[in-house]
Amino acid sequence: MTGTARATGRIAGIGGGLVGYLVFVEFTSGVLQGYYIPLLSDVARHLGFHDADVNWLEAAQLMLSAIAVPVLAKLGDLHGHRRMLLVSAAVTAAATVVLAVAPNFAVFLVAWALQGVYAAWLPLQVALTHHRSRRLVDPAAQTRRATGLIVAALQLGAIVGALGGGQIGSAFAGQFWLVLLAPGILVVGVCVVVQLRVPESEDREAGAVDATGAALLSVVLLVITGGLTFVRVNGTGELWPWLVTALGLLLVVPFVRYELSRPDPLVDFRVLRSPSMWPVQLTAGLFGVSVLGAQGPLSTFARTDPEVYGYGLGLTTSMVSIVIGGYVISMLLGAGQFSWISARTSPRTTLIGAAVLTGTGYLLLVPFHGSLPQVLASMVVAGLGSGALVAALPAAAAAAAPAGRTGVATGLTNTTKVLGGSFASATFAVALASGAPVLVDGSEGTAGSLSGYVTVWVVCGVTALAAAVALVFVPRLAFSDDPEAADLRSVAPATGPAREEDA
Repeated sequence: MTGTARATGRIAGIGGGLVGYLVFVEFTSGVLQGYYIPLLSDVARHLGFHDADVNWLEAAQLMLSAIAVPVLAKLGDLHGHRRMLLVSAAVTAAATVVLAVAPNFAVFLVAWALQGVYAAWLPLQVALTHHRSRRLVDPAAQTRRATGLIVAALQLGAIVGALGGGQIGSAFAGQFWLVLLAPGILVVGVCVVVQLRVPESEDREAGAVDATGAALLSVVLLVITGGLTFVRVNGTGELWPWLVTALGLLLVVPFVRYELSRPDPLVDFRVLRSPSMWPVQLTAGLFGVSVLGAQGPLSTFARTDPEVYGYGLGLTTSMVSIVIGGYVISMLLGAGQFSWISARTSPRTTLIGAAVLTGTGYLLLVPFHGSLPQVLASMVVAGLGSGALVAALPAAAAAAAPAGRTGVATGLTNTTKVLGGSFASATFAVALASGAPVLVDGSEGTAGSLSGYVTVWVVCGVTALAAAVALVFVPRLAFSDDPEAADLRSVAPATGPAREEDA
């Protein structure tokens, strides 16, 4: 048997075995991401809060994800990526059950935040596939193909989740606890599949989890989010909430300095020294603003009644699921084509083009938001770019990472993405609450302000275009299998004792 034939056989084994099971895992992740979006207005009415405050749910979940993802990714490098995948799946399953029986907003908020640990599934899965493909002829390309397939499953799951959430929400509106519980069945299935079918990664990195770094990151996020919460409660005219927010931003400096001083940090900022890596991580953060922070506003704008407020689409829960489904279908197409386009151009060019599409789609919403076809067309454009970025970013990070650091690198990508989404969600909540509409009878409506929605779209568009500019600085051959790009992949030396294969 020739070397090529042997490699082909091994690729087929990976694709039909490990990746096949991970497809189900990420399909379930997609269901969770899509299922609740058309239900957000119903959740707000169920628990009795304002549409603008839906974003605080997203902010809390993303904030916890920003802490959990690097911890779980690091634990994966230390103790096994499959083991951490199982732990995160079990936590997600428990949180999903609590959502259905939560008696008040506080309990619901905690459960919603804990459910967000599923954000760690994708980087852990990318690390698993990268470890399995690393000894093949073209590991970076194989990781891209496997990631593209896994992310395509995520987008398919999001489509099923969005459509299913809308339809189940309409059919069982009188039993909302049952509506909230339904995705838990799939999450339990993930626990079973990971326990019985997913093999463990072989490599282990020496070291320990940086507990102090995790505590500092938690403080940074809590102060920033707390400051924005005070802005929402006290109004934008008060100075002290903005000072609290600014203090949180300043605390980033000592956090980064502490992490750089650690031989085994929670967030390895040394990874960012590579010319291939820092634009990817910056892009992930900027991309998180739109792909994570704008989900709530899209759903609540679609539900807003134009006859009452003068804007919005006035859609029912089931109709909103169709809008979300159309957006996610375009993401599926973008994710599915990313590997094919990368092979015919370059991963770098694909990333730039995807970021431009994402920014263009959101900026189109500023003038074109008056009808369902206009909104849907704009979101399809944004979705094509977003889907490609979801697939491309973790694979690009894995390709640029040194041996033993794939979990850290891909985890950092998700961390920066959820940080961007967390800050955006909190900021968007303030924007949507500012200038809240007043009804004819003088009472305050439950809808977000039109100026707030425009702010959301502008910020999402501009940040995506800024990501495209950052990606221009990536070396031309980055993330490819070209021998000339080999020196770009070792972004930081692995800490701890050298392994035999590195000698």
